[in-house]
Amino acid sequence: MTDCKNKKKLKVLIVTPEITYLPAGMGNIANKLSAKAGGMADVSASLVAALFRRGVDVHVALPHYRRMFHVEVADLLDAKLEQYNSSLHSEENGEQRIHLAEDRTFYYRDHVYSNYSDDALNMSLVFQREVINNIIPSIQPDLIHCNDWMTGLIPGFARRVGIKSLFTVHNIHTQETTLETIENHGIDTALFWQNLYFTRMPYSYEESRRNNRVDLLTSGIFGAHFINTVSPTFLHEVVDYRHSFILPQIQNEMANKFRAGCAKGILNAPDPDYMPSTDNLIAFTYDSSNQYELKRKNKVEFQKRVGLLQNPDAPLFFWPSRLDPIQKGPQLLAEIMRDLIGAYWSRQLQIAIVANGPFFENFAQIVNNYNLGGRVSVVHFDEKLSHQGYAASDFILMPSLFEPCGLPQMIGPIYGSLPIVFDTGGLHDTITHLDIGRNRGNGFVFENHDATGLRWAIDQAMIFNSLILTERNKQIVRIMNDAVSTFNNDNTADQYMKLYEQMLKRPLVDNTDLKD
Repeated sequence: MTDCKNKKKLKVLIVTPEITYLPAGMGNIANKLSAKAGGMADVSASLVAALFRRGVDVHVALPHYRRMFHVEVADLLDAKLEQYNSSLHSEENGEQRIHLAEDRTFYYRDHVYSNYSDDALNMSLVFQREVINNIIPSIQPDLIHCNDWMTGLIPGFARRVGIKSLFTVHNIHTQETTLETIENHGIDTALFWQNLYFTRMPYSYEESRRNNRVDLLTSGIFGAHFINTVSPTFLHEVVDYRHSFILPQIQNEMANKFRAGCAKGILNAPDPDYMPSTDNLIAFTYDSSNQYELKRKNKVEFQKRVGLLQNPDAPLFFWPSRLDPIQKGPQLLAEIMRDLIGAYWSRQLQIAIVANGPFFENFAQIVNNYNLGGRVSVVHFDEKLSHQGYAASDFILMPSLFEPCGLPQMIGPIYGSLPIVFDTGGLHDTITHLDIGRNRGNGFVFENHDATGLRWAIDQAMIFNSLILTERNKQIVRIMNDAVSTFNNDNTADQYMKLYEQMLKRPLVDNTDLKD
């Protein structure tokens, strides 16, 4: 009989440039390691936590953002001492699970990324150098899970050394550089250059080293054994060439992976902190049983804080997403905002924008030029205020032109705020148009990406808002309960575990009785 104690436990290394938190059980500095630029941080944190709870031998590599982490030298010494003491009693318990990439380029940052592409590229290459040269050889994982272009070289290296890799495409942004630049950052690409994607066909290493640029996102897709997007529909949209703005090489390589049976769409899920019954960032916690009374209290509190007229009966539309006119569609709302407020003046329709981005000043000017203060509020993003916005609002505005996944449209229903979305990508996978007669649906979906389409969906939301209270609340309670059971990280983690097991061809966790 095989000795189960001698069976090697499989290791998964998750490589991410940002993360919101790490489980406390992973080390005594885990609670300090938080660096967030976007949804990837929440998704990475939730996935690691869910895998850790399930007993997966999960490891995490991330940059050491000393200033953002607030980690002192004493903390690092304590972590090393904890690791050493644990190793005296148990090899497994004493193994380090948090792997910080050390370099001065990370130490004094206030933000994960800067607005300068050269700086972002430099940080990416330094991070990958540490992962390739130090972290992977140190832990020798069985599977590496990489995230977006900032980790795009690692799958090619992993393939060269015989380690399975999964590459998650959170967004379609990429950067290009040369082998020479990569090597000047300390990564020996001569070992695995054939597993990278170049802007033209390479004839040899020597002729391509200086003059043939490497596409980092496409390299991650090309080099990985398996890829996934963060929603099923976005994967099909890319494979079917439905987005002309996506670079052809990205579309082609994703299509190649899909046709080879090596691509899957796995929906992200909101962080568990987004739960109105336990959310310590909102004024009044609530659940589906008392949402009507307490959402009204939250609305008045929010209205005070953002300068809107205080009226718990005013229909409140909340914009929580980055004000990016290329993807998120704020220009659609800007086009109809003045007429919308006028059309529903007697019902005191309100719009609250709590977000940053290029379109911020456009909204601020509209409010000022047309004297919409009290009805429309435009304030910079604040984490606490954003949570309060979900708890206060009746509707979420999310008219994205494309959406690899999206999280606000999942968070909104958990808080009893119904999303208004364009029918695309992750929005298609998570929101269906409300059909009260059939007691189904969880938001309002429009199919023409223009201001007229958005206005139609808002009008549908206002019709719903005018229903008698009992009928309206019946739907909101149903939507809240469904959202809690559907949009959670356990479901997402289960799908990733199944994918890992499919790639490794064996279970991640051995449930065999290990007793002698």
